[in-house]
Amino acid sequence: MSACCSGGCSSDKPPVDPAYRRILWIALWVNFLMFGVEIVGGWASGSVSLLADAVDFLGDAANYGISLFVLGLAPIWRSRTALVKGATMGGYGVFVLASALWHLHSGTVPQAQTMGWIGFAALAANCLVAALLFAYRNGDANMRSVWLCTRNDAIGNVAVMLAALGVFQTGSGLPDLLVATVMGLLGLSAARTVILQARGEMCATATVTMELKRR
Repeated sequence: MSACCSGGCSSDKPPVDPAYRRILWIALWVNFLMFGVEIVGGWASGSVSLLADAVDFLGDAANYGISLFVLGLAPIWRSRTALVKGATMGGYGVFVLASALWHLHSGTVPQAQTMGWIGFAALAANCLVAALLFAYRNGDANMRSVWLCTRNDAIGNVAVMLAALGVFQTGSGLPDLLVATVMGLLGLSAARTVILQARGEMCATATVTMELKRR
């Protein structure tokens, strides 16, 4: 715990990296744009994996916006924000799994070509954001939550394209539902990682604060 508190757990406001702030703004607008593209494409094609990815893009846009807001705040507030974002990521995972079950019951067969083209565009967008964020992937819980969201998105986009190929070859909606299920599980896994790190940082900060009060 003392190792965690060396440096990053101070109650002082950390210096704001201008480059990281610019990257977050770029990521916010890219994700908001892709949300619009995927929500329209998802409804038009009947693809639950595209709809799930669209909701994820919207959540990530909000994630980047929150990260911009807390960027200059003390670490304890950044950790608390990461805790909320982790819970939101978990809620996204539950939503995707529930949507997959509903589409399985309804027997929807999505349009493979629409899935493939939109999945490719989304992959290009997320690869751009992931490349920009790569250097910050091992930061605090707030930075890590941003990186994990982007990484999961890129994985999800590849999976959507594979699902499109599967739907095209089989004429069944099951590949789409399988990918949506994997995306939901990835969301739950990332949520667990962010929540555990955020709680650890909050605990470490509380320990440092108590020690300072005793002096």
